[in-house]
Amino acid sequence: MGRKRRLTGEKALDAAYSRTDHAPLLESWGVTLSDDILRLALTHRSFANENGNLPNNERLEFLGDAVLGVCVAEQLYTQFPDRSESDISKMRSGVVNMYALADVARELDMGRYILLGRGEMLTGGEDKHSILADTVEAMLGAIYLELGFPVARGTVLRIFSERITRAPSVGLTMDWKTVLLENLSGRHLGEPVYETAVEGPAHDQTFSATVTVGDRVMGSGTGHTKKEAEHHAAREAVASIEATGA
Repeated sequence: MGRKRRLTGEKALDAAYSRTDHAPLLESWGVTLSDDILRLALTHRSFANENGNLPNNERLEFLGDAVLGVCVAEQLYTQFPDRSESDISKMRSGVVNMYALADVARELDMGRYILLGRGEMLTGGEDKHSILADTVEAMLGAIYLELGFPVARGTVLRIFSERITRAPSVGLTMDWKTVLLENLSGRHLGEPVYETAVEGPAHDQTFSATVTVGDRVMGSGTGHTKKEAEHHAAREAVASIEATGA
């Protein structure tokens, strides 16, 4: 008797998706979605590529990232009316970053629902920060497309409520070098390189730093220590990425 032929393409996708009861996932999100869009939101590119280049969740992730960003920004603007623009920018980065989104995914037990390729499954992809964070954004993109902005906004505010409330204590002390690294990793833009110079006498030195990715200077900053200068350079780079998307 010959070996059973491995399913590929849409048949593989349908089979993998059908193995799991998605009712608990939808219940944790507090929404109802069609199988078609939920399946797409959960399809990581590794699974799609291994099965005939099927559609994956990256387009939904792009959309969900925008929805999440505007919902959190609006709520911070409203909830903290006395905070400056720079403060709420830091606070937003404290709420919306790869590690925060991955934690949300773990709280919602999303890892076991993500459709992964064999390589990612073997290397623990269901608990990787980047994969979990991207899938949260893809889910928000799916909710926005199928249920509309008011429902997507309500979902964001419910799921991120505690994090938004804690944003002043978390966001204002953000490690901007880590945030920059997350942003670059999520966009596959490479590693940041810092260059630092110092001026002035030993008792009153001023450090300046630039951060470069590839051949592009992404940000610069100054401070009384090398760490402080790099911190400000990284923050400027994050602001540039958020403004331009790259």
